[in-house]
Amino acid sequence: MNAAATMTRKLHLSLIGAALLGLIASAAQAQTPATPRVDHRQAHQQARIAQGAASGTLSAQETQRLERGQAAVQNAEAQAQADGSVTQQERRHLHRMQERKSAAIHRAKHNDKTAAGQ
Repeated sequence: MNAAATMTRKLHLSLIGAALLGLIASAAQAQTPATPRVDHRQAHQQARIAQGAASGTLSAQETQRLERGQAAVQNAEAQAQADGSVTQQERRHLHRMQERKSAAIHRAKHNDKTAAGQ
């Protein structure tokens, strides 16, 4: 393994670790989540990104972009929960955001860009 591949792998692993710590911290804060489906789907999509980064099907740039997208969904969820309840309109908005992020994950994992061949 050459130095660039080793550095890319270390970057991927650190991104995965940071993302998982963020998920664990946010899950620990929410004692009774108002949006359990959103939380479950966030965790699943985060795992898909981590798997793609670990397997090399996602480049470092793709991984960072997808992580930022997941953070945007988490921020929108927190904003929706800020007043104590999540309305049906807010749930629909979160669902649409997650649909778009899921499609972006699929496209990124199945394009011809890889960690080795960026």
